[in-house]
Amino acid sequence: MQRLRQGGALAAALISAAAAAGCTARPPAPAKPGHHALGLTSSQVVTLRSFGAGDTAFGLNLLSALCRGQPGANVLISPLSVATGLSMAYLGARGSTATAMARVLHLPTARASLILGLRARRALLASLNRPGVTFAESNGLWADPSLVTSRSYRVALRQAYRAGVTAVPLLSAPDRARARINSAVAAETRGHIRDLLPPGSMPPGSIGWVLTNALYLDASWRHRFDRASTAPGPFHTSSGAVITARYMHGTSYGFAATASGWEATELPYRGGRLAMLALLPPGRSPGSTGSAGSCQVPGTRDLRALTRGLGRPAEHRPIALPKVKLASSEPLKGALSRLGMGLAFSPQADFRGISPQAWRLGFVQHAATLSVTEKGAVASAATAVGIQPLSLPAPLVFNRPYLLIIRDMLTGEPLMMAWVANPRS
Repeated sequence: MQRLRQGGALAAALISAAAAAGCTARPPAPAKPGHHALGLTSSQVVTLRSFGAGDTAFGLNLLSALCRGQPGANVLISPLSVATGLSMAYLGARGSTATAMARVLHLPTARASLILGLRARRALLASLNRPGVTFAESNGLWADPSLVTSRSYRVALRQAYRAGVTAVPLLSAPDRARARINSAVAAETRGHIRDLLPPGSMPPGSIGWVLTNALYLDASWRHRFDRASTAPGPFHTSSGAVITARYMHGTSYGFAATASGWEATELPYRGGRLAMLALLPPGRSPGSTGSAGSCQVPGTRDLRALTRGLGRPAEHRPIALPKVKLASSEPLKGALSRLGMGLAFSPQADFRGISPQAWRLGFVQHAATLSVTEKGAVASAATAVGIQPLSLPAPLVFNRPYLLIIRDMLTGEPLMMAWVANPRS
């Protein structure tokens, strides 16, 4: 993984909360019995909360898996983007492959209810746009024109994700296809992610389909930090080193804590729908090295307790939060396999719902950026899921002298014979 700029344990916790919990803020209060704002029914709200809880659990698990492999480093992910890219592949998974993916992604196994829930979530995410908040999401399927993509799978992608199909020469000219996919993602993320698929990520003949998700968020705080109050201060990294960070200072923010020692505050954005959680882990005093320098991730019980406490905070405190500017790009195959999705990458994978020619996941590549300043946060994320086709029969290439026979199929009578020693002569 590309080493991230500026950070430490607080930054890692902040990012996990911003990506995993920030986009699962509590839905608006009911407008009338049985119905909710934005035209959602009570049943839809229950479903969307289930998706939010599932994506949060998946995000915390993935963040923890990545942290274990990169002690002392910042880790930046968008659980929503990764889960969306993999969920698009899940719509084409079958058998034990689908079971493994559903377990890791915390998805319902009933396809009809899944698609209805995904449609509702897409509409809810689109409604995030309001004064002070810009949110954009796009999904797509890139397919090699020589391969068949099942009609039922194309319909499911369109219904659940409004994802269209674009033909690109993934098998024959992967560099050209990669450049086109990267260009589309760069446009969708306002130029923040320019090279989602790095050079060499798609060797010739290896990838037949690529699923992409791209997100962009520009959100202003409900109460901006006073830039004149931003000042340098010491930051104790997990390795024990002390660096200088630029701290933004604010007053009267909600505070919550758990018996296990986690402390948290919530920074709302304009519009009342989004908020960033900043979580301070328990235990270590500033300057202590801790164990292996890996990040600390709260359990779902602790996270629920903190969000409940912040919903009706009994205490308010001033805060000092570092400005951060983070960027990451890395493959997720190893981390996802450790979480239990290895079958999807194995020779036994089953993605026949995508195509009778589809085989297994070839790669999952994720990139993300996040800038947190006095004004608010600007974030982008993109995920690409590459799917390998079954081995295609090697073409019979007549690239040396050969024989031609024109014959009567009924009797075998040869009308013409030719030995072609030089086709240009």
